Amino acid sequence: MGEPLFLILRRLRRPLLAVIGSIAISILGLANIPGVDADGNATTLGYFHAFYIMSFTATTIGLGEIPYPFSEAQRLWVIFSIYISVISWAYALGVIFHMTRDPAFRQALARSHFATRVRRQTEPFILVVGYGQSGNALARMLDRIGYNSVIVELLPDRVAQIETQEYQRMPLFVAGDGRWPETLVDAGVTHPQCQTMVVLAGDDDTAQAVAIGGSALNPNLRIITRARSEMAVTNLESFHRIEIVNPYETFAFNLGQDFSAPEKLQVRGWLTGLPGSQRPDVLKLPIGHWVICGFGRFGHYIAQALTRAGATWTAIDNNPAFAPEPSLLQKSYSQETLTEAGIERAVGIVACTDRDAINLAAVRRARALNPKLFVAVRQMHASNASLVEATQADLRFIQAEITSHEVRQLITSPLLNRFLLALRADTGDLAQRVITQLEATVQDRVPFLWVFSCMAAYPGLREAFEYDTENPLRLGDLLVHPHDPTRALQATALMLVRNDKEILLPESHLRLQSGDRILFAGPKGIEALQKRHYLTPSPLPLIRTGVEPPRSWAFRKLEAWRKSRKTN
Repeated sequence: MGEPLFLILRRLRRPLLAVIGSIAISILGLANIPGVDADGNATTLGYFHAFYIMSFTATTIGLGEIPYPFSEAQRLWVIFSIYISVISWAYALGVIFHMTRDPAFRQALARSHFATRVRRQTEPFILVVGYGQSGNALARMLDRIGYNSVIVELLPDRVAQIETQEYQRMPLFVAGDGRWPETLVDAGVTHPQCQTMVVLAGDDDTAQAVAIGGSALNPNLRIITRARSEMAVTNLESFHRIEIVNPYETFAFNLGQDFSAPEKLQVRGWLTGLPGSQRPDVLKLPIGHWVICGFGRFGHYIAQALTRAGATWTAIDNNPAFAPEPSLLQKSYSQETLTEAGIERAVGIVACTDRDAINLAAVRRARALNPKLFVAVRQMHASNASLVEATQADLRFIQAEITSHEVRQLITSPLLNRFLLALRADTGDLAQRVITQLEATVQDRVPFLWVFSCMAAYPGLREAFEYDTENPLRLGDLLVHPHDPTRALQATALMLVRNDKEILLPESHLRLQSGDRILFAGPKGIEALQKRHYLTPSPLPLIRTGVEPPRSWAFRKLEAWRKSRKTN
């Protein structure tokens, strides 16, 4: 409440002085002007009675003349006091009403209310700085999978949109500049329940400032930031708690992987998509000559990916600041330039300038010259989504979608990133085996991902790890329905991590140890069923026989007596 109180005291300094001065002058005069008591003797009211009379006079209550009827001089002074008090009060109220409509005061009051609500947070939350297209998509995605979020956005218009959107858990939000340390502190960057700060600012300079500022305020906080330029990536890599997401590099890597290992790309898209949605299709990009319209940072990444895949390319960009290259035509995006770039013999075109209108026009001209082209289009603004869809492009690059998926992957499934890195390095048939298991588990839907931690401290696992050595807990036991041992849980184990050692697609007979972490994939609701193994004591006899074993001394004796009677 510090900033609003400061503004109130500063704005009301003159009105309060006017009110206090008018009352003080009125009391001073009324206490010293002579009057007449009941016996006709001259007397004065005194300061107490004068203060009492002015208290109800200045507030227009009007109780009358006490303790004696006023003299003419006293009544004249009261008339003067009434007018100056009314004028001073009107002046004060006018300033108050004007202050309540002042944007600076209302913003300060909103920030104070926001900071108070953040301080009272008792559940873990994700701090999102930037509510553009990427921030909007990420906040919705986090809300869908059950995460609380706090949002900081510089533009008030974007902040106002949050209240009109549907959230299961309405995020806390404020309009503020994330580059200011006070804003980050109010948003909870130092709060013990803040798990991660995600920086999705519009430009790399702002993103660097916010990420580095957050790291300075809370060195132990995990920070994920979007960065696209080489300079920004280099600057941020020196901070070990800052993780970088580069949507340009991710998209280009996906293109290159589709050329070399389409099964791996299919698995990656399947596991990183929005849970419950339709799994993405395989791209099947053709190898040959490509034309790149736009040779900025994004175009450079695309060109590098095509070169690594063994494809040829020609880029078109009319920016004179670019250094001349053999494969770069520094001309306009006309049909003549497209023809010179080899569009008629090309197998595909990537329209990746920073203007949607130029991209759409380039695609239309290219298709007129070569209707069989594979078309990839960059979409800059969400408002142009219908226009981009009208082009019926084979592939669209939407920075917000790629960024939000990458960030969600890092936040919700830390082991997933390790699994995808292991999948990238695999030289065997791991991708095909993963596809087979996912199809059997979730058919054509994107699975929900979760991590099962095998800890002996959990009631449901203590006995399995400490006492049962003849029939140890195995991976397959975790895939048994906790309420019906005859049924299996619809889930698949993607990876088991044991002492920093990764076991990919572990077998069901694998013996588990305390400390193992297992990455599972499956439909919605399976995670809650599986985690009942944490709580149910002695799970092995229950899930293997369907009969819960006796626990107390009396019931164990009764069970032993029953077994002895059956044997006799």
